[in-house]
Amino acid sequence: MIDTLDIKVSRTSASRLGKTDFNNLLFGRTFSDHMFEADFEDGEWKNFEIKPYGDIAISPAASALHYGQAIFEGIKAYKQPDGRVGIFRPLRNLERFNISADRMCMPTVPEELFMQSIIQLIDMDRDWVPSKEGQSLYIRPFMFATDAVLGVHASDAYKFVVLTGPAGAYYSKPLRVKIETHYARAVEGGVGYAKTAGNYASSLYPTKQAQKEGFDQLIWTDAKEHAYIEESGTTNVMFVINDTLITPSTRDTILDGVTRHTIIALANAWGMKVEERRVTVEEVITAAKSGTLQEAFGAGTAATIAHISEIGYEGEIYILPNPALRAFSNKALKALNGIRYGLIPDTLGWNYLL
Repeated sequence: MIDTLDIKVSRTSASRLGKTDFNNLLFGRTFSDHMFEADFEDGEWKNFEIKPYGDIAISPAASALHYGQAIFEGIKAYKQPDGRVGIFRPLRNLERFNISADRMCMPTVPEELFMQSIIQLIDMDRDWVPSKEGQSLYIRPFMFATDAVLGVHASDAYKFVVLTGPAGAYYSKPLRVKIETHYARAVEGGVGYAKTAGNYASSLYPTKQAQKEGFDQLIWTDAKEHAYIEESGTTNVMFVINDTLITPSTRDTILDGVTRHTIIALANAWGMKVEERRVTVEEVITAAKSGTLQEAFGAGTAATIAHISEIGYEGEIYILPNPALRAFSNKALKALNGIRYGLIPDTLGWNYLL
């Protein structure tokens, strides 16, 4: 049982709930009425508050704006058949959040603070949790440096914030992706395994260039040789080749995804052969040419499972099997939705119910 924090609560005087179109939810565009804030000052967490969603005042000299100390997580909550809300695997996100914090020289967030900020915020904005399949309440915990000092060193002060908002699908169709052979998402010894803001900023330009060529996203490769596949867009990437689920093993250039971990657990439970290892571009392209590449998809919290329909590499386009007919990824998505929406038993205890 998690102890209850002493959180100051200020309720909004003008809810936006009635003006929200739940039949037309775009990802990351709609936010609930309230947000949570806490400050790290003088070596401790303090100033716990739930307040109306709104702007945050910070100094123009705040360290995060100049030196990039900023991390975040993505979690989802789902309406259950009995009206309760299930938060999917939040402690796994907390573990990764603190790994990111440690890498970026930021304070870790105690479990009590992380969980109670989310629980009490969702409880206050419970009516914002959508009930339709394919929709969820997206939860965004994040932290950034607030020292108003110019100078390259770790900040002494930080702000931890949690936002929530109802969301629909991240991708509306299967993806055309290009295997990137020049730009890199992450380098060995860098911060690729941390969910830090700068990783996403550096991906914007190469993604924009790929979109000009008609692709939706990139498949990132290693920075040294561009011979090994690492991630796809903002997700982990998975392949089914000869009835084997194959995915790049986590390392300091690859984010340890919660959805990735969940899909592997399901595959193992079903007795499917799973390989977590370095995956070469050559073997994926060879499998695509021979027809043994049965499935390819991105796996992440926002996207859940994002089918890849076409792969571009060195001027050639490889068409993959029809996403609607894919056996494993569709089975995994159905099982994931069943667990998250409370439609089938949660035998592994992944849902935190409130």
